[in-house]
Amino acid sequence: MTMKLTNYKLVIITLSILFNNKLHSQVSQNLDVSRMNLKHQYESASFNLYRTESNSIFIKLDTRNGKMWLAQYSIDSEKRGVVELNDVSLVLSREESNQRFILVPTKNFFTFILLDQIDGRMWQVQWSVNPSERMVLPIE
Repeated sequence: MTMKLTNYKLVIITLSILFNNKLHSQVSQNLDVSRMNLKHQYESASFNLYRTESNSIFIKLDTRNGKMWLAQYSIDSEKRGVVELNDVSLVLSREESNQRFILVPTKNFFTFILLDQIDGRMWQVQWSVNPSERMVLPIE
């Protein structure tokens, strides 16, 4: 009888630990996603702001045409500003529509995937403070 009770306690403790770890894992994943994607106030917004893993850099996306800028904030005015990441429209002007493009973070610190939600085309977006390391490459 004592052996059965001990086994029963062991099963209960093991299940409790497994359940607690699974719950903690799900909460951690949700926190990571919420840090990367800002809640957008207007569904018909022309621009969205996306967090990067950098503490001071965001990507501003024109959701109509895929143009992007790096926006850096700082107390130091020499570090604060906006620079182009992609200044070329990825669609014809007559094909532009709000929320057409979205950015999806990857596990790589400097890489996002830009998705055209209408036709499914994708681009690899590499951002960097170094201009020679910035690029937007089609994924074909």
